[in-house]
Amino acid sequence: MKKLVLLLILLSACQSEHNKIDFDFTTTFEKSEGTETATYQEVINYYTELADKYSEINIQAIGETDSGKPLHIVTLNPDGVFNFSEIRKDKRIILINNGIHPGESDGIDATMLLFRDMAQGTIEAPKNTILVTIPIYNVGGSLNRNSTTRTNQNGPKEYGFRGNARNYDLNRDFIKSDTKNARTFAEIFHLVQPDVFIDNHVSNGADYQYTLTHLFTQHNKLGGVLGNYLHQEMMPRLEQKLAVKKWDITPYVNVFNKTPEQGFSQFMDSPRYSTGYTTLWNTLGMMVETHMLKPYKQRAEGTYELMKSMIEIVEKDHHKIKTLRESYSQKLFNDKTYPLNWQIDTSKVSTIAFKGYEGSMIPSSITGKDRLKFDRSQPFTKDVSYQNYFKPTDSVTIPSAYVIPQAWHHVIELLALNKIEMTTLEKQTVIDVESYKIATYETSKQAYEGHYQHYNTTITSSTERIAFREGDYLIRTNQKGLRYLLETLEPQAPDSFFNWNFFDPILQQKEGFSPYVWEDQAKQLLVQHPELQIELNVKKSYDKDFANNWYAQLDWLHKKSAHYEKAHLQYPVYRIK
Repeated sequence: MKKLVLLLILLSACQSEHNKIDFDFTTTFEKSEGTETATYQEVINYYTELADKYSEINIQAIGETDSGKPLHIVTLNPDGVFNFSEIRKDKRIILINNGIHPGESDGIDATMLLFRDMAQGTIEAPKNTILVTIPIYNVGGSLNRNSTTRTNQNGPKEYGFRGNARNYDLNRDFIKSDTKNARTFAEIFHLVQPDVFIDNHVSNGADYQYTLTHLFTQHNKLGGVLGNYLHQEMMPRLEQKLAVKKWDITPYVNVFNKTPEQGFSQFMDSPRYSTGYTTLWNTLGMMVETHMLKPYKQRAEGTYELMKSMIEIVEKDHHKIKTLRESYSQKLFNDKTYPLNWQIDTSKVSTIAFKGYEGSMIPSSITGKDRLKFDRSQPFTKDVSYQNYFKPTDSVTIPSAYVIPQAWHHVIELLALNKIEMTTLEKQTVIDVESYKIATYETSKQAYEGHYQHYNTTITSSTERIAFREGDYLIRTNQKGLRYLLETLEPQAPDSFFNWNFFDPILQQKEGFSPYVWEDQAKQLLVQHPELQIELNVKKSYDKDFANNWYAQLDWLHKKSAHYEKAHLQYPVYRIK
């Protein structure tokens, strides 16, 4: 009997081993001859089997997403070491994000092929560069498969949906982190701490000859030696490598309903976007944007070749990239000011030898108005103006620290999620701080990603002595998250927490007045402060709307009195110079 049991165990083990050996690593993309993309479960199963078969690959489930399923990271390291603290000592890390918009599935399939081919030795794995991928970031969107929502796109047959399980566009959520996906991404990003970040997409926009376009993070905004390296070395070398491989590439064609030969500008990636977010930690970032109208097989294969080329660049420059990132981080600590808002620098224009198709405006048979029509029978190469230099429109002095009252716990939670170093006051403490009042702002009239976002925000500043409570937060800026702190806590920044409505309660006045009561008190106020009467008269003389609005006059006087609440428009983040 014992011999029989032992025989069965051996047969079972052999069968199990046989199943592992026989797993078919041919992808859905390959089996369909480039017309289909793998489902979410097929992708996770594939990487799980790949990690089971090859010791240089590891798969790990991390955190949650709005879909109820976790995110995964897959790491490829020929040394078989998967502790990122150890890896960072002498190797560079590339993080590849796929399926943020699951209908743009090119990177999902291309990365499966890339990891398999390196594990199997079909192509050589890098020695000084570790690859990490999020196989599918928008899990909920990937599970919501269909064949119709990508109106402009040429394949695959079925694909995921752009919105996540709660219908958020995840590539607008990195800084505000409304979704579990974004919060888990932050966890992954700070675990991995990549030197280079690649986010794979498919473009919308004009028709042209290229299969591949690139959208590097804006080099002036990245700044300094890192921005120069990105713009003058990394980007041109990627273009050259792909040209040798017969894969022409051009900057992302940032146009809508017009022909590219009229000229276009570089896209500015603020921190709501993936590369804008990763840049806040001096990571070299780029989006791959394949052209929607090219066949799916061609797009996925182009993405594969682009990632291979980028890996080759990082492998060659691994030491240089480390040195540049370290030196630039140190420079930021020594800077006195930081730019918050940017605009195109019209004094500097690049020229691209652009490969397009002739386009013209012709009458529409539907609307009767002019519509854009491209003619693929008329390809051309023309010099096109490309505005890829930006300049700051304002800047802010960098404080030595911020103080945030503990009541704003949702902001504190996001800072903690992003590994911001904070300490709490051990007792009530009086501190001399720079205090902001929100002076003006505008608010969008249409909902955008779950918010009615503010913009064109301005502030007034004063110096005050404030007693902060035990448990309030002191946050020094001399830390890795310096740029993150400035971009989120300075209300004028385009993607600040203020502009994303995190502090909206301060915009509503909580106490008011009854006019019939305040009228008499206001009269006494003017008697006691005759200078206010003069100021009131002057305002009425040039502002006719104000002069004709009795309530506005009483409200103006109320705001000049001791009765006006200090919390109204008081920005609750304080700066220590």
